[in-house]
Amino acid sequence: MQIPPESIKQNAKLNPYIGMKIYLNKPTTILSVLLLAGVLLAGGCRDITPSGYSLSLPELPEHWLSLLGEPVWRIEWVNPDAQKQMLDLTPGTSCGEIEIPQTWASPVTAYPHWPQHNLIPGFFKPAGAIFPIDADVNKNCLNLTWEAGVDAVFYWELALANEENYSRLPSNFNWQRFRELFSAGKLNEKVCQDPWIVNWRFAAEKTLSNNFDRRRLIPEKTESKVIPVPECSWYGTSPFAQPLFFAKETIPVFPVRPGINVWISSEGILRVNGETWIFIEWE
Repeated sequence: MQIPPESIKQNAKLNPYIGMKIYLNKPTTILSVLLLAGVLLAGGCRDITPSGYSLSLPELPEHWLSLLGEPVWRIEWVNPDAQKQMLDLTPGTSCGEIEIPQTWASPVTAYPHWPQHNLIPGFFKPAGAIFPIDADVNKNCLNLTWEAGVDAVFYWELALANEENYSRLPSNFNWQRFRELFSAGKLNEKVCQDPWIVNWRFAAEKTLSNNFDRRRLIPEKTESKVIPVPECSWYGTSPFAQPLFFAKETIPVFPVRPGINVWISSEGILRVNGETWIFIEWE
């Protein structure tokens, strides 16, 4: 989607730390927000030069691989025309190259999913990258990691929040400084161990309305649910999560977050949503 030049006032001002203040005459979308970032950062020039980059995907956690097999990867990115692109990579296939605009920071996410087990994209947390931070320009390669999956999802959430609050752009967020919060251990200890316990949509909405504050990056509240499951180790959908182990004569208690929760084990797949749960044994 193209944004007409007349929809951008010439007196746009730079907002400290996270974004650039913009003024729009009519509602926009997440993609037009991303395109606008490119237009502004390119000094108003609409000739955004694309470049093809191959993707380097991370290794799958061993317990996911042994229990579920090789995944299909759902790749999501924005092309130079600000159109969101999606591509499914089946096991054994190469993604070739994707085109990324070179003049502004943009996210790439890679969601592992297993259609044969009805585990759709989004159940398991993605790997990701932020261009150009994670790009090897000498090899025209973009290195996706599990750690940067958090960055990419937070980027998307910031852009989504911009649909209702047009004041800031995620392309201007200080992503290097954001990463240092984790590497330097400046956040809640549990969050440093597993960033996916944060509600990133809530964090994005608060960032857009009140600026970024690391004190908001805290574990989302969970509800303890007793679920009678087989005695074994249960693995969550975050690559950083520690497994839950229930020995004999112990009460299986799962920390359930809002929405759909998934755990896998040598015995089968457990899905939990509120008070409802279903356990499916392996065939």
